[in-house]
Amino acid sequence: MRIYELGEGTPEVAVVGSIHGDEPCGASAIDRFVAEEPTVDRPVKLIIANEEALAEDVRYIDEDLNRAFPGDPNAETHERRLAAEVVREIRGCTTFSLHSTQSYAKPFALVDSVGAVARSICPHLPVDELVETSEFAGGRLIDHAHTIEVECGLQGTPDAEENAYWLIRAFLAATGVVSAPIEAGESPLSLDRRDEDDVNVYRMLECIPKEPADEYDVFVNNFERVEEGDRFAAADGEVFTADRAFYPVLLSAYGYEDVFGYAADHIGTLG
Repeated sequence: MRIYELGEGTPEVAVVGSIHGDEPCGASAIDRFVAEEPTVDRPVKLIIANEEALAEDVRYIDEDLNRAFPGDPNAETHERRLAAEVVREIRGCTTFSLHSTQSYAKPFALVDSVGAVARSICPHLPVDELVETSEFAGGRLIDHAHTIEVECGLQGTPDAEENAYWLIRAFLAATGVVSAPIEAGESPLSLDRRDEDDVNVYRMLECIPKEPADEYDVFVNNFERVEEGDRFAAADGEVFTADRAFYPVLLSAYGYEDVFGYAADHIGTLG
C-alpha cells in the first residue's frame, strides 16, 4: 500500500485506487494528481491499495480485496490483512474509491445506501447514474461509512485512466480540498454542477447467475430497461429471457466468474 498525504493536519478526506490489481486507472490517476503538486485547501490522503496485485497485473493475490473488508490484521491472506490497513487509514474520512469495469464505458457511482454524503457529493461528479447496492455490498469498502465508489470506465483503457483523474478532481472540489476552477474543454467529462434530478438512482435487486460455459453473450445495455420476456444473455447458445422488467447494472459477458451482473430497479433521482 502506498500513501500520499497532502496539506497540513489530519485528513478527513481520502481517495483509494487500485483495490483490484487489474484496475490500474486509480493508481495512475492518483500518481498523476500528486505529481502536479496541487495546492490543497484542506488535508487529503490518497492511497494506492493493492500494490502487490497491481505489480502482478492480477485482480488479487489471495482473495478479492473488495470482499474482504473490514479485514483482520492477523489474517492468513494478504488481502484480508490489507483490508484492515486500509480501514485504519481511512477511519474518519469521507472516502472515494476508484474502480473500472468490463460492462460500461461511462463513469457511474455506487453507495451502500443513499444518504447525506451521496446527496452532497454526487451532484458535483460527472455521473448520471448512482447505484444503491444495499445487501450486495458485503465485504466491500462501501460498507465503510461515508464512502462513495465510482466505476471510471472500461477496465485497462486510457479513457478509464483519464476519467479517474477528473473524477478525483471533481470529488476533491466537492469536498473542499481543491478550489481551482477547471477550464472549459480541459476535461473530457462534464464537470459542471448538475441538479440532483439529473442523477438517476437505481437499487440492486438480485444477482443474475451464470452457469459454467465456454461462451457467453449479453444482448442488452446497462441502465437501459429490459422488459419482461426480453432476451438479455446467453451461455453456450442457451438464451435467457427476463421473467420481470429490470435495469441491468454491471452486466457483462466475462466481467464476473459466476454472475452476469445485477438486476436493479430505477427508484427515482437523487433529488
